[in-house]
Amino acid sequence: MKFVDEAKIRIEAGKGGNGCVSFRREKYIPFGGPDGGDGGDGGSIFVVADENLNTLIDLRFTKAFRAESGESGQSRNCTGRGGEDLTISLPVGTQIYDEDTEELLADVLVVGEPIKIAQGGFHGLGNVRYKSSTNRAPRQHSNGSMGEARNLLLELKVLADVGLLGLPNAGKSTLIRAVSAAKPKVADYPFTTLHPNLGVVSIEAHRSFVIADIPGIIEGASEGAGLGIQFLKHLARTRVLLHLVDVAPYDESDPVESFKVIEGEIQKYSDELADKPRWLVLNKIDLLPEDEREQRCQEILDGIGWQGSVFKISAVIKEGTQLLAQNVMEALEKIDQIADDNVDAEEKLSESQEQ
Repeated sequence: MKFVDEAKIRIEAGKGGNGCVSFRREKYIPFGGPDGGDGGDGGSIFVVADENLNTLIDLRFTKAFRAESGESGQSRNCTGRGGEDLTISLPVGTQIYDEDTEELLADVLVVGEPIKIAQGGFHGLGNVRYKSSTNRAPRQHSNGSMGEARNLLLELKVLADVGLLGLPNAGKSTLIRAVSAAKPKVADYPFTTLHPNLGVVSIEAHRSFVIADIPGIIEGASEGAGLGIQFLKHLARTRVLLHLVDVAPYDESDPVESFKVIEGEIQKYSDELADKPRWLVLNKIDLLPEDEREQRCQEILDGIGWQGSVFKISAVIKEGTQLLAQNVMEALEKIDQIADDNVDAEEKLSESQEQ
C-alpha cells in the first residue's frame, strides 16, 4: 500500500434549518395564532482515530466532506429534522491544522474518541417564538446559521517509542528486521526505504516497544533535499533516538563526517528533536577485522566527541542487537516511571492547595 502522510481536504458542517411562519387555521377557529416551528440544527463534523488505518491515502481521492443540513420548521409547531453528523475516520497519530490560520485543531491519539472539528449551524426560530401579549400575530422568524467551513491540512505522525536516524545505507532497515518482525526492504544500494516502517520489539511478556525506521537523511534535508524532510516529523513523537553510523562505509566516506551531517540537519530542523535522548549506534562492526574493531570505534568516538551512550553492533548478523533492545526497554520504562512520579506529585500539590 502506498504510504501517504499528508492530505488537504475541505469540510463544511451543515446549515441550520430556517424557522417557519405559519398560523393555525381550523374550522371555527379563525384566529388560532402562530404555530410555525423551529428549524433543525445542522450536522457537525467529527474525526475519530481508527487503529485499522495506517495512511491518509483515502483522503487523496475524497477532497470534500459536507455534513447534512437541518430541515426547515413546519406548521403545527413541528420542528425540522436535524442534520446527521458526519464522522471522518483517521489513522492514530494524525494532526489536523486549519490551513488558513495554521492553527492546530486536533491531535488524534485516542482510538474511538470523537473530536468535533466543525460545528453545525444552529436552527432558526419559528414565528411562535415571537408571540407575546402585545404581538399576537407575529410574522417574524429567523433563518438558521451557516455551519463552520474549513480548509484542513492533515499530517500523519507515526506513533513510535524509538526512532532511527542515519544516512542512507547506515543499516536502519537491517536493524529493524533484526529486532522485530517487520520486514522493510533491504538492498546493497541507498534509498531502499521510501516510507516509514514500524516494528514491535518484544523483550518478554508485557514488555515491548515500537521502533520506527524513516528514509535516510541527506545533507540539506532540513531545507527540503531528499526524502528525509518529509519524514523527520515522524520522529517528533519518539522518546529515544538511535543514531546509526556505518563504521565501514562501502564508499570509504568518513563516519565522523556522516555523523556531523545528520547532527547538523537535526539541529536545523527542530530544537525539540535535537534535545531528545539520543544514543550512538556503531553498526557493521562485522566488516572490520576483530583486532581493529576497538581502535576504529574509538577513533570515531574521539572524532565525534561523543559523551553519551554507545553501542557497537552488527545488525546483519544480530551481534549486539539484543543487548541494545534490552537497554532501550529499560530506558523507556525509566522515562515512564519519571512521568508517572511527576503526575503523582502534581496531583498531590493540587489536592493540598484545594485543602
